[in-house]
Amino acid sequence: MATMDREAIRMAYDDVRNDHTDTMWSTFKYEGKQIVHEESGIDFDEFSSKFSPEDRGFGYLRVTTGDEMSKRAKFVFVSWCGNEVGGLKRAKLGTDKSSLKQVLQSFAIELQLSEKSELDYESIANEARKAGGANYGTGQR
Repeated sequence: MATMDREAIRMAYDDVRNDHTDTMWSTFKYEGKQIVHEESGIDFDEFSSKFSPEDRGFGYLRVTTGDEMSKRAKFVFVSWCGNEVGGLKRAKLGTDKSSLKQVLQSFAIELQLSEKSELDYESIANEARKAGGANYGTGQR
């Protein structure tokens, strides 16, 4: 099981959740046997670029959902394991994910992704929207 830099991870998590900052995402990667906060940002394309086929890691993402009457923030926990990651590292990801979720406690959905094509903002936002329940819009956009 990997150790974690809990304080840095908690600070990044709080920054994404803070309505008074522009921070939209944070990524968490392995540095040796420790999970650390890698980076935070405001651009989804930059978030997407942090994950590669030979990589494993995690992301915490703010998406905006709702209808034309009401917009709200939803949070997504992303567990990334690229297709080129070896079996042993792949197996350890589940245990490490459980540990990380003790710090990143609040999210609407959890996604386990392995293909770059899955890192699409609209698809992820749509999943969060579906998890949010009823959508009482007027039908107009």
